[in-house]
Amino acid sequence: MEGILALGVTALLCAFCVRWAAAKLRLTVPTRTAVIVVFVLAVLALYGRTLR
Repeated sequence: MEGILALGVTALLCAFCVRWAAAKLRLTVPTRTAVIVVFVLAVLALYGRTLR
């Protein structure tokens, strides 16, 4: 259970960092939900590779 909570907290932190960096570089800022979904999918894909 704590792994899921850690993933959620890390995804929120990643979303904040990506949005902050995009704003500083004057790029289009993605939505928070989009960043979280992509981050969670990438982490789960990497985790799935380690199970094989």
